[in-house]
Amino acid sequence: MTQAAAWLGVPSGHLFGLSALPYGSYTAAHHAEEYRVGVAIGDRVLDLTSATDRLLAGRAHLFASGSLDEFLAAGERAWGQVRAELTRWLSQDQFRPALEDLLIPAAEVSLRLPFTVADYVDFYASVHHATNIGQIFRPGAEPLTPNWKHLPVGYHGRAGTVVVSGTAIRRPCGQSCPPGARQPSFGPSTRLDFEAELGFVVGAQSHLGDPVPVERFAEHVFGVCVVNDWSARDIQAFEYVPLGPFLGKSFATTISPWILPLAALEHARIRPPSRDAKLLEYLTETADWGLDIAFEVRLNGHLIARPPYASMFWSPAQMLAHMTVNGASTRSGDLFASGTVSGPESAERGSLIELAWNASNPVPLPDGSSRSWLEDGDELTITAVAPGPNGTRIGLGSATGCILPAVPDSAESRR
Repeated sequence: MTQAAAWLGVPSGHLFGLSALPYGSYTAAHHAEEYRVGVAIGDRVLDLTSATDRLLAGRAHLFASGSLDEFLAAGERAWGQVRAELTRWLSQDQFRPALEDLLIPAAEVSLRLPFTVADYVDFYASVHHATNIGQIFRPGAEPLTPNWKHLPVGYHGRAGTVVVSGTAIRRPCGQSCPPGARQPSFGPSTRLDFEAELGFVVGAQSHLGDPVPVERFAEHVFGVCVVNDWSARDIQAFEYVPLGPFLGKSFATTISPWILPLAALEHARIRPPSRDAKLLEYLTETADWGLDIAFEVRLNGHLIARPPYASMFWSPAQMLAHMTVNGASTRSGDLFASGTVSGPESAERGSLIELAWNASNPVPLPDGSSRSWLEDGDELTITAVAPGPNGTRIGLGSATGCILPAVPDSAESRR
């Protein structure tokens, strides 16, 4: 560690220190429009595409495209070897001559979607979020549905609308039917929301007909990212019966540009609450894949929530096991997300529908305004950190999006 500080100059408390080493895809001025794979180290990005050409030729082909796609598909052995080599290169002064010219200030790169999203599934794994939503929409009744503590509830989203942090989000249009209305109407969503989530990126694929058991989770999942599953609550409310979320969710999902390997989260692993539940055998795990990850949500720069991932009921290993128990296969590049991360306290809720309690208690902002739902021009940023070795913290990066007005309808646009 001290050797790394000697030539890299990375402060010991930096969230992208040697214990993190997340992967991403970028372009930079001196590469024109050529995509490169990079690794974040401190306030710089190591050009891994060029570094492997120089120092690890046998793996260089995995990064030649500038995307993580081939690296994800290469599996555990490749993931472990590359991470070990990166740690050695960046901690030993002997590699300085080979790497120094490949370190680019992070401020000078444009980060891209780091991998091709093959499929997208979103879960509903927080007992606190599920309970809050149940209390909002079913007051006086049991807040959790009868199946909730027996299986990880989820839905299939739209892979083609997963976007990288910094992409502007256009307010969606659709049908909604407010309480008391006799007929639905079409127009821009007036109840636009965010959801702070953790995403899991599948590396090694599984085969059709072969479920992935909980104990093989780490063989198939490469790493994690921050996710914002944007939600149009009014569109969702009218369409979701009887088949679930559709247009109210599919318009955009934002992910952070850096994918943090599971190997970096060794010190963040904890016992998930579901370990104490009586579950069917395929969901019963002996390893601890709960994660102690702290989220922060900022609206227009103002901190509005600190959701704790540690309280999530279902683990990602259980999510993957349930997602494949019927024989459904996974592909390299599949993304599955945890669902909204919410804790037991009011300041720990990971969505506006909870924070403002379905608009009955708007969230105050420092400028004197308040929010029940997101407004045009609002910028929402979600960040996350996890424990690292020796009391350090490691970062997962951030997922940011700014809300643009809805596209005018065709009649308006012709005027």
